[in-house]
Amino acid sequence: MTEPTGHAAPRDAAELHAEFEALWGNPKGWRSLSVVNHTSVAKRFMVTGGVFFLIAGLLGMLLRAQLAQPGQGFMGAEAYNQAFTMHGTMMMFLFAVPIQQGLAAYLLPKMLGARDLVFPRLGAFGYWCYLFGGIIFTSSLLVGLAPDAGWFMYTPLSSNTYSPGMGADFWLLGITFIEIATMAAAIDIAVSILRARAAGMGLHQLPIFAWSMLITSMMVIVGFPPLILGSILLELERAAGWSFFDPTRGGDPVLWQHLFWLFGHPEVYIIFLPAAGVVSMLVPVYARRPMVGYRWVVVSMIGTGFISFGLWVHHMFAIGIPALSQAFFAVASMLVAVPTGIQLFAWIATLWSGRPVWSVPMLWIAGFLMIFVVGGLTGVMLAFVPFNWQVHDTHFVVAHFHYVLIGGMLFPLIAGIYHWLPHFSGRLPSERLSRAGFWFTFIGFNGTFLVMHWTGLIGMPRRVYTYDPGLGWDLPNLISSVFSFVMAFGIAALLLDLFLHWRHGRPAPLNPWNADTLEWASGTPPRSYNFASLPRIATLHPLWDSPDLPETIATGQHALPHAAHGRRETLGVHPVSGRVREVIHLPGNSWWPLVAGGVLGLLCISLLLKQYPVALGLSLVAVAVLLRWSWENGAQPSATAGETHDLPQGLKLHTHTFDGPGLWGMGMTMLADSALYASLLFGWLYLWTVVPEGFVNSASPLGIWPLLLVTLLFGAGLMLLRRVVRRLRSGIDAGLKHSLWATSLCGVAACAVLVWLLMTAGLQPTQRAHDAVLAFTLAFLLLHGALAAVLAALQALRVHRGRVSLLAPYEPGVVAMLWQFCLLATALAWGVMALLPQAVGAVS
Repeated sequence: MTEPTGHAAPRDAAELHAEFEALWGNPKGWRSLSVVNHTSVAKRFMVTGGVFFLIAGLLGMLLRAQLAQPGQGFMGAEAYNQAFTMHGTMMMFLFAVPIQQGLAAYLLPKMLGARDLVFPRLGAFGYWCYLFGGIIFTSSLLVGLAPDAGWFMYTPLSSNTYSPGMGADFWLLGITFIEIATMAAAIDIAVSILRARAAGMGLHQLPIFAWSMLITSMMVIVGFPPLILGSILLELERAAGWSFFDPTRGGDPVLWQHLFWLFGHPEVYIIFLPAAGVVSMLVPVYARRPMVGYRWVVVSMIGTGFISFGLWVHHMFAIGIPALSQAFFAVASMLVAVPTGIQLFAWIATLWSGRPVWSVPMLWIAGFLMIFVVGGLTGVMLAFVPFNWQVHDTHFVVAHFHYVLIGGMLFPLIAGIYHWLPHFSGRLPSERLSRAGFWFTFIGFNGTFLVMHWTGLIGMPRRVYTYDPGLGWDLPNLISSVFSFVMAFGIAALLLDLFLHWRHGRPAPLNPWNADTLEWASGTPPRSYNFASLPRIATLHPLWDSPDLPETIATGQHALPHAAHGRRETLGVHPVSGRVREVIHLPGNSWWPLVAGGVLGLLCISLLLKQYPVALGLSLVAVAVLLRWSWENGAQPSATAGETHDLPQGLKLHTHTFDGPGLWGMGMTMLADSALYASLLFGWLYLWTVVPEGFVNSASPLGIWPLLLVTLLFGAGLMLLRRVVRRLRSGIDAGLKHSLWATSLCGVAACAVLVWLLMTAGLQPTQRAHDAVLAFTLAFLLLHGALAAVLAALQALRVHRGRVSLLAPYEPGVVAMLWQFCLLATALAWGVMALLPQAVGAVS
């Protein structure tokens, strides 16, 4: 196969642009709601995240106004609890992660030499889920039903007994809905980094921001499912009366803490690592030299991601866990400072050995370095268990995580916004107003939260809405409150600067900062298709090494310099080496993401209103919409147009191979599903260990044979499906349809056994946590089995319609991954929930 990146004869740039714009350009008016282009969707993510940031910031100012003086009556206890719950939740879930994913979705294809992310419609679907979920959640403020149990929703405070009404339901259902968007974006970004890059760009040549987002996306895929599971279980306990966290029925409220912090501590680094990636991109540009210790920085980011999953009990030192566990998690909490320190020293070394230009982005970077060091030091202090006991639930902890999260994320984010602002708008930022915004924000931030460490050390607890005079808290609280308004003034100055910039900023040249990465070759502002031709990149610094790249790209001198065939295309590469493997055919604009997001939003509202018959109907509509959407993907007739004569020599469209991006997307989805299922098994074993009296006898009510039968049926279906894949690989298409129908029947039979088991096992999920976990597990397996059966049947129909064939063979391999998950999940349930109790009972 020849590498499709040889130099072609140059074409007229304006003519080439018109050809691509006719295919890639966004529609106007109401039809713009169907746009799936990553640049447009990413801008929507960032603007929406900015709005939620302002709402959360206003809530924070109300909190500081209430605490400015002792005995204030500005807010009552209920309003204060709602305000701090909404403030923390919106900052963590609606701002910090989505806005950084939006920045990544905007930049990564341009940095990596691609024309779009590999799942454009999935990205658009994620945005609509984010928007509708955020609106539903925020509306709880307007109707006076905002959650008031804290952004961590600890049980039993969040149970029906102590949080009646809809407030906690808004949190549980709204956040779960929003997390669909986060998971969708993470899968899209991870697969795009691995599979849609410039030819020749190996992993060792990825920009550090791409590395940071790859690691972050994998952390989201593994780290968010425990919270999704916990939210579903708690909502079932509230809405249906099932017992998971109620100790009077065999549950344990500490299980919620485990599930929450299995997500919560990795979340800190999910927020930090993208910001660290931004810093690692900006420091070399403004130091005017390559990054010192590129490989060390990448390895340290990977190490941070791994270690972060061993820290969750860091937040639970005061609940009475064994001393050995405290020692282990204390050491892990201190160990995570090592890879973070490596990155810090690499940034300092780069600046020290370079010739720094102290522009506005570098001011924000310098502010970040100072603030984050303080946050890191107080984090190490909190890793010491005796000290943690002393300051637990005080304002010291509040100050610490604001230093880590705001200093470690907001300052680099604003630095990145100012750095890439000419890329967004084609205009240069204002020096005077932007510097004023920095200094007001920097001084206001430190005046607010540095003093708060002192407030915590002298004993002021968190989450109290008022306090008595004479406790020594009056002056520090007043100082913090005054400086919080200084910080707000700084943010207002930044917003004014951005507004004036967009209207009156000076036009920017193509690469105003003399940056080294490829996004500056896509135009300022960028074209809808990013690159008219796709270059071969085999260096960390493409624009420093080849300054003529913008011109040669724009005149079509590299790969895929045509759009007249009507396909949106980008190159698909080997995930490690960057060697070109296929041409990825990207889907165009579609209404399905908006329709699917809208139906799920209505489903969320119906669940909030406890209109369960309506919710059931909307669930069926949502399934129908998603399946109809899936029917359009794959080998459509338009995907084969011109394939034999206008693709580079030796390459096929990804739909005509066995390794398209859909296979990787399903793999990432199954990884997330596995993390959720592992959390469920963890909950089962935890309750069995901690609350043994909740388990009446050792014999499982599921018996031995039913789950074994289900396992065998899923195994038979998987064997049939793998046989289909093997025959396709061997060039044989006879009998495909019949094998797929047989596979679907195996799934139907397995589901029938699961339904029978649910009806006859005598489970009482409202009476015993033991039975609730079993019932939930069976329902989980039933849902996946039904989906597997339906997808196998759809594959049979697609074979009948000619959309799965020797020409387009890869879809059965995608469906096989779901069947493999069903097999393994059922086998684990059989072993852990049927065999293990029997074996333990026999031994005892």
